[in-house]
Amino acid sequence: MVSQTIPYIRKIITRNKRSQNIFSIIGLLSMLVGIITLLALIFDLFSDGWPRLSWQFVTSFPSRKAEQAGILSAWVGTMLVMLVTALAAIPIGIASGIYLEEYARKNWISALIEINVTNLAGVPSIIYGLLALGVFVYGLNLGQSVITAGLTLALLILPVVIVTTREALRAIPNGIREAAYATGASKWQMIWDHVLPYSTGTILTGIIVALARAIGETAPLVTIGALTFIAFLPDSPITGQFPFVSFAWLLAPFTVLPIQMFDWVSRPQAEFQVNAAAAGIVLIAITLAMNAVAIYIRYRLRQKIKW
Repeated sequence: MVSQTIPYIRKIITRNKRSQNIFSIIGLLSMLVGIITLLALIFDLFSDGWPRLSWQFVTSFPSRKAEQAGILSAWVGTMLVMLVTALAAIPIGIASGIYLEEYARKNWISALIEINVTNLAGVPSIIYGLLALGVFVYGLNLGQSVITAGLTLALLILPVVIVTTREALRAIPNGIREAAYATGASKWQMIWDHVLPYSTGTILTGIIVALARAIGETAPLVTIGALTFIAFLPDSPITGQFPFVSFAWLLAPFTVLPIQMFDWVSRPQAEFQVNAAAAGIVLIAITLAMNAVAIYIRYRLRQKIKW
């Protein structure tokens, strides 16, 4: 009986290993297809736009002449809009995730909220643009301004931040919570001193993904009336007079790099296509720089936890 069972078990093990190897090869090929496609697109973008990159291109305003056009107002607008987006979405998203996971009662109301938040993460971005058009532009009379754009993109990524925060908190073992309670910690002390430090890395990963999505969005900003041609910069947030801080820039008209690129690629002249490619390189650089800062912060936080 044993002599008949052993070959059968070996046959099953061999078949499972074969299936595992086939799946690994399929997964590797799928990953290579995505990576090669991405590298091909990036190479094509750099080959077209790199010759156009210069200090004059980065520090000049848009122009009707392709050789004189620049992206100064576009990349400054991108940075300001992303600043408002981060300041609005990150604190609210993390606080909402903490409340839903740690404080909210587990009943049908919290289940309904959870389902709606999860579904909102998959809503097309133009829907958020229509919502912002009715609420921020016409309802609150904020106009086509930096704060309107920032709040619109904050609404867009808010569900992602909330879901990521909840999943990060849910992954922390309950033993850490129980140990904190055993030492006399309150619920907030348990969350702030024990749960959040261990979940910060995962939360920051979700924030990186959310901001990377927001920085490349065009549809919601077009919906709220973002301009494609701006030959001036918003007021400086820092002034030489007391109180040395100005918020006038929040109500200034704006444009961003994706909209500037959209305007250029829609023109028939080949020179504007080259400008769009060069602007795409700058947009990739800004995204990578933003992600690098977040990754460095995540690394430092994890190092503190290890110590």
